[in-house]
Amino acid sequence: MGTAVAVARANGEAGEVRYVQQTRAGLQPIEVTLQGPSATASMLQGPATFGAEVDPAEALRPLGLEAEAADPHLPPQVVSTGLPHLMLPVRSVDDLAQIAPDFTALHHLLKPRGAFGVYAACCDPVAGTAQARFFFRDPRVGEDPATGSAAGPLCAYLNRHAGFPAVKITQGVEMGRPSHLRAEAVNDHIRVSGDVVVVVDGTVKL
Repeated sequence: MGTAVAVARANGEAGEVRYVQQTRAGLQPIEVTLQGPSATASMLQGPATFGAEVDPAEALRPLGLEAEAADPHLPPQVVSTGLPHLMLPVRSVDDLAQIAPDFTALHHLLKPRGAFGVYAACCDPVAGTAQARFFFRDPRVGEDPATGSAAGPLCAYLNRHAGFPAVKITQGVEMGRPSHLRAEAVNDHIRVSGDVVVVVDGTVKL
């Protein structure tokens, strides 16, 4: 979504504009609304697919957490709305803060299950909120402060397991780069949106 905003700004667009991005997950339509130095982007992701559930202790171990950190009501599960990730609900935001990932172990956990990353999240389905951290299985990428490809699966997951069709996600807090994402079920699809703020402008010279 941030890329779509960057393209819109580079093209000198104003107001609302729509793009279609070609990604590994297929063609992704994205709507951008420009508002001065900030913008809002929204994308409709694909229908959710649900993979196997994972033993909580096995899922938590690569993040340096004990089995007791698992949310007792929400089992870890691989979910995709275009790109598969492991949804890993935890009991508290304190558990999120204690995460110390072992990327080699994370790779061995995720790759056999076809998952690209793990989305550890403290969820409050009744309030429709979650705080999350996302880690790729590739240590060269590591942690991400805002992950639309995981926000969609988390929304689909909470809709299935807790019956709540929308969630507001806070992410990147522990990195010092807080972000907010919104996701909601729309018929069989998931719409993910968020605000984008320009931090720096520059030119890449080859």
